[in-house]
Amino acid sequence: MTDDPPAPRSVASPRASRVRPRGARRRRSTLWTAAGLAVVVLAPFVVVQAVGRTRVVAADAVPERDAIVVPGAGLRPDGTPSTYLRRRLDAAADLWARGLAPVVLVSGDAHDDYDEPGSMRAWLLDRGVPDDAIVLDREGYDTHATCTRAVSELGLGAAVVVTQGYHLPRTLFSCRVAGLDAVGVGVSAASVEPWKAVLYRVREVPAATKALLDAVRR
Repeated sequence: MTDDPPAPRSVASPRASRVRPRGARRRRSTLWTAAGLAVVVLAPFVVVQAVGRTRVVAADAVPERDAIVVPGAGLRPDGTPSTYLRRRLDAAADLWARGLAPVVLVSGDAHDDYDEPGSMRAWLLDRGVPDDAIVLDREGYDTHATCTRAVSELGLGAAVVVTQGYHLPRTLFSCRVAGLDAVGVGVSAASVEPWKAVLYRVREVPAATKALLDAVRR
């Protein structure tokens, strides 16, 4: 009986043995880099959300405050408040009618023919808020400016902020940094254009980084 010859053993080429570990290291390095970038990008968002959410209250649990603060949210082409801004103003008018604050501060941008606070004032007047209970801030160009000016220019100590729920934590974070004792009430962010609602929420990630930088530079 003749023994069969042993099967030849496959031998990986030295080049293949070098390439595979190097490729694996490259993939691991890419994953670690991506994870690091995700942490850097998301960390400010997590911090801002965590701080701000501790000051969110239900509409029926708002304590008495010095003022109701309504940040701007844009105007329609005809100069009237946008849908999001109308919701904020309607909620503010309701809080004022309940006697939770003596004044409503409307804060937004104003330049040339664009007058966000003026349009907000007109909307509140139509809903029963008297003119002497409305305070206009025409230099509330962003959330940080609205909060800091409420303290430095208008002398507020405590306020209730009314804005969309996704925007509320960052606003309350900025108010806390500015020294304003603020609680917040969220209103609907539903939209007939769902992509806009998604965009506004995604935009909160870079906006949180700006909020932290504003806090550091303050």
